[in-house]
Amino acid sequence: MRALLVLTIACLCGWPLRAATTLPEVHGEAFIVVDVHTGRVLGHRNSRAPRAVASTQKLLTALIIAESGNLWETVTIRPEDTTAAPTKLYLKPGQTYSRFELLQALLIKSPNDVALALARDNAGSYEAFARKMNSRARDMGARSSRFINPNGLPADGQFSTARDMAIIARNAYSNPIVRRIVATPRAEFHYADGRVRQLVNTNRILHQVPWCTGMKTGFTNAAGHCLVSSGQSNGRNIIAVILGSNKANVFSDSRRLLEWGLRL
Repeated sequence: MRALLVLTIACLCGWPLRAATTLPEVHGEAFIVVDVHTGRVLGHRNSRAPRAVASTQKLLTALIIAESGNLWETVTIRPEDTTAAPTKLYLKPGQTYSRFELLQALLIKSPNDVALALARDNAGSYEAFARKMNSRARDMGARSSRFINPNGLPADGQFSTARDMAIIARNAYSNPIVRRIVATPRAEFHYADGRVRQLVNTNRILHQVPWCTGMKTGFTNAAGHCLVSSGQSNGRNIIAVILGSNKANVFSDSRRLLEWGLRL
């Protein structure tokens, strides 16, 4: 009877039946699974190898902005903020938006121009914000990273690791503002000229299963497809980081890692 009950629950949840101690196959170059509450590493591969991590590093950008507070104060867009292709909201110089509006757009849709605007507003320059990123990363124990920009676009000498990104993700998860935004499936962005754009979260797992609590996608040619994802079930919270994967597998692999970690 107990075995039948377990089988029924697994089928209803859509979770494949496998031994809880067997790590799922992962196609990425590096990955790690950690328990949010304890920080315990549940499984990993190449987790200390330095790599480009693309837009997943926006979790650190967002954490710094959220921790700085005053999120309802406004940011005035400058010409230099609008230059970061390819993913943009196409903000125009002179427009003003609240920090919270921009932060929400950053984590849901990942526009690079928004990252520039928030970073410059926060630190006075992109270079000064990068110094804040590296300092904050070191303070939390992510000491195998070097950040050059706030958006994860390719830059000489910029890198992180799956382990460091898990540390950053745990800290971001502990911030209630960041945690709420990354779990938001969609939101409206209201442009200063009256236009409204629907922003749909780029994390497909968030749209697939109710126990996914978000986090952040990333892609560049140098980094491959990257995903920091999180899930919660029965009081357990798990974060999975996959770096250097491909479009066909990054979401399904991440979902399997989360399912595996939540059942340990």
